[in-house]
Amino acid sequence: MVSALTEEGRDVSPSDILYGRVRMYQPTAKRGPRVSVDTVLLAHFARVRRGDRVIEMGCAHGAITLIMAKRNDRARFEGFDINPELIDMARENALLNGLGGRVSFFASDLREHKKNFAPESYDAVVMNPPYDDPGTSRPSPDEAMASARHGRTCALSDVVACAKYLLRNGGRFASMMRANRMGDLFRLLYEHNVRPKKIRAVHPKPDRPASIVLVEAVRASGDGVTVEPPLFICGSDGGYTKELLEAYSMPEGEG
Repeated sequence: MVSALTEEGRDVSPSDILYGRVRMYQPTAKRGPRVSVDTVLLAHFARVRRGDRVIEMGCAHGAITLIMAKRNDRARFEGFDINPELIDMARENALLNGLGGRVSFFASDLREHKKNFAPESYDAVVMNPPYDDPGTSRPSPDEAMASARHGRTCALSDVVACAKYLLRNGGRFASMMRANRMGDLFRLLYEHNVRPKKIRAVHPKPDRPASIVLVEAVRASGDGVTVEPPLFICGSDGGYTKELLEAYSMPEGEG
């Protein structure tokens, strides 16, 4: 299977992710989201248990799902995205990494979740949602990037509503958000009874404010939040920290 994206819209050769343990084709910068530090951190942060049924919303070319699947060979993984060209690429990447039999990708609009999915079907839901509000930010002229970064095809309220619908009671929603929009995310999570249970702030370096926050929320859970130690991308010496490098690692014997 070859992605519908032409050579002008995709990389000619696959990129090495996690120091080559995962390889994948990516869209060019103007045709869709690419793997970033955020991608790797969320894939590392999301908890997956043996036997879980896991789905990634807005999976793009499949990076987060494929990284999780490489690390967890006793869980089932699915991913969907509104862009069928990116889904073609995700399927190609699954085959490239030998995961075609364990990971499924399909095109779907998360705003139509009640039509396309059965309720309470998943143990874990993962999404790196658009960081910007389309009402207050200037979207990219490229449709794929506007969808990924500016919420052109879904608002944050749509994301949380879909996550709640997909999760069984006690199921986990792993996500992240720009630090200055955490109030919006927390408000919506509480409104939908998907309670934040674990958060971790990510800082560029020790003397800088947090740029993003990783969040695990649980459907129909009690109150009480664990605030994990902050994660610094770089230390005071300018080098990458041990905590960041752990997110890029693969457990011994996997991958």
